[in-house]
Amino acid sequence: MAQQIAPSVALEIADRLFKAIESGNVDGVRSVYAPGIEVWHNTDGKVQTRDENLATLRSVVSNIKELSYTNVRRQPTPEGFVQQHVLVGQLASGKKIELPACIIGTIENGQITRIDEYLDSAAVAALR
Repeated sequence: MAQQIAPSVALEIADRLFKAIESGNVDGVRSVYAPGIEVWHNTDGKVQTRDENLATLRSVVSNIKELSYTNVRRQPTPEGFVQQHVLVGQLASGKKIELPACIIGTIENGQITRIDEYLDSAAVAALR
């Protein structure tokens, strides 16, 4: 079981993560990820390593313009945070996207060690 973390620390780390993604700062994301982070997605049931997930994020921020999080609801947990949101943006084709999601983050020693990402599978399928 992971250590308990102060709510203010959990929320600050989550804020750094999502601000880095919104601004396209993949190195900023790397700075909050532990080297051994595991990132799991419900849409494929697979776990990504840090480098695999950072490559995915590079693709996301390169291909989605005006990327932002709306309807954000974030709560600290004893081991990290939970955030529900809608990721919005625009593809190069001009198509607007809205991707509802829920992220559960586990934090140890000031870095995120695990992310469980629950995405609306119908919205993900529409992006492919």
